[in-house]
Amino acid sequence: MSEQNSPLVSVRELRKHYRVEGGLLRKGVAVKAVDGVSFDIQRGETFGLVGESGCGKSTLGRAMLRLFDITSGEIHFDGQEIAQASEKQLKPLRKRMQAIFQDPYSSLNPGMTVQQLVAEPMQIHGYSREEQRERTETLLYKVGLKQEHLQRFPHEFSGGQRQRISIARALSVRPEFVLCDEPLSALDVSVQAQVVNILQDLQQELGLTYLFIAHDLSMVRHISSRIGVMYLGKLVEVAPAGELYAHPAHPYTRALLAAVPLPDPRIRHLEQATLRGEIPGPTSVLPGCKFCSRCPHVMPVCRSKEPAMQEISPGHFAACWLFKL
Repeated sequence: MSEQNSPLVSVRELRKHYRVEGGLLRKGVAVKAVDGVSFDIQRGETFGLVGESGCGKSTLGRAMLRLFDITSGEIHFDGQEIAQASEKQLKPLRKRMQAIFQDPYSSLNPGMTVQQLVAEPMQIHGYSREEQRERTETLLYKVGLKQEHLQRFPHEFSGGQRQRISIARALSVRPEFVLCDEPLSALDVSVQAQVVNILQDLQQELGLTYLFIAHDLSMVRHISSRIGVMYLGKLVEVAPAGELYAHPAHPYTRALLAAVPLPDPRIRHLEQATLRGEIPGPTSVLPGCKFCSRCPHVMPVCRSKEPAMQEISPGHFAACWLFKL
């Protein structure tokens, strides 16, 4: 067991590359879904991870749980290196690391009742039948469901209720670290706030640590302690939530924030005017900064050399040549 003030989860130079045949990839070019990512998640905090679709957020989260083998790098969980651990070595840690996925319906077996779904992880990890029953009922109450729901099947619930079941299932074996992989994107806006409140209440009560992946930047700001911004497999900025939104440093972070709808059209116009028409799709294959083909501040050095992450203010890190000169 590591010291209490050490990070619960650490990744160093984590890479996950896929080699796919066909198209441009016939020349042996690999898809670098995650390409040299390093960061820590402290105990009890919520680390938010944002970025556009396809940037590698979900791949990074699932790699950290060792749901598949990685290409290279290190993953430390509570001081233990797990990047190269076998499944036998990982099994004792599985109950300490759990996940809540984007689509609650596809992550729940439609042929099992709620009681069976929530109790199944406990059964795998050797909980007694009495413990399974008591904890299932307790968790359903904590996520806002009733005892009468125990014998129902997933198709009998709304999307928000199914996500509550997924939360109860993930917490059934008392994990310390929970991957929340876009748990709100499949839900109605009116339900999202309820699910976030449940996650925050459970975190405070149970001392949980979250990696919270999402597209909704306003929701990420609300729930996160710190936020990492990811682009084409790399982290380009990491900062405390308030600092990131008040003083975004990387041009990509600024572009993301400028795309957030604002209630005042005058403010929205001012913040988005400089970016309109200048941010095309992610197409850069140059050896330098991956964002250089879309950046309104691009310089010659951006096209030839990739910037390293550096601390630009206390706790605020960015990988951009604007802060290197």
